Amino acid sequence: MDSTDRSRPWRPTGMLATVVKPMHREGYRFVGLFALVTLGAFLLWQPLGWAATILTIWCYYFFRDPDRVTPTREGLIVSPADGVVSMIGDALPPPELGLGEAPLPRISVFMNVFNCHVNRCPVTGRVEKIAYRPGKFLNASLDKASVDNERNGLTIALADGRRLGVVQIAGLVARRIVCEVSEGKALATGERFGMIRFGSRLDVYLPANVAPLVAVGQSAVAGETVIADLASGEPARMGMMR
Repeated sequence: MDSTDRSRPWRPTGMLATVVKPMHREGYRFVGLFALVTLGAFLLWQPLGWAATILTIWCYYFFRDPDRVTPTREGLIVSPADGVVSMIGDALPPPELGLGEAPLPRISVFMNVFNCHVNRCPVTGRVEKIAYRPGKFLNASLDKASVDNERNGLTIALADGRRLGVVQIAGLVARRIVCEVSEGKALATGERFGMIRFGSRLDVYLPANVAPLVAVGQSAVAGETVIADLASGEPARMGMMR
């Protein structure tokens, strides 16, 4: 387990583990609240109770926190979030991250309300800077959300002196960005560092001249999907819908 892993006294095993996943601690109160509402709904009207039961199950599912198998070769950069790669291209990094004023390769991963929302570090390094910026709650799939929306950014210093930025961006219904690490913290690739509640986006700003190895529309798995390789000279990949 990584150093930010929460204590979880019970973990499903065997076939049960394919359906039942551990839950992030942020979800306990929400699932408890949904369960109380469900109980009241059953007392009022049974069909309403069953509808509330489905919402309670969804709430648990939203806050699931499954273990992931992270590739460990040096130089690999993995997706920080579950979701769909929504945008790839050069973009100016948020000024508060101190990554310079030149455009950098950016990969955006959009999370809908059915994705796992636990965020994982894309690369091994030290958290050099954490910068929170309040803002709007536009649809996180929009390009302007990276500028206008509430966000929390991490600048990660790599062993070779290069730096990488990862930005948590609140979405249309997201109302809380959770960051569970502090400046100076050493993180391993795939290590949990936070989450965003209820629909959002993660942007990764790669070091200059590092090519994305995913395509727009591709599904990404946090901590597992390789999105770039610091040690590779491979050109950016293209994708085709089939």
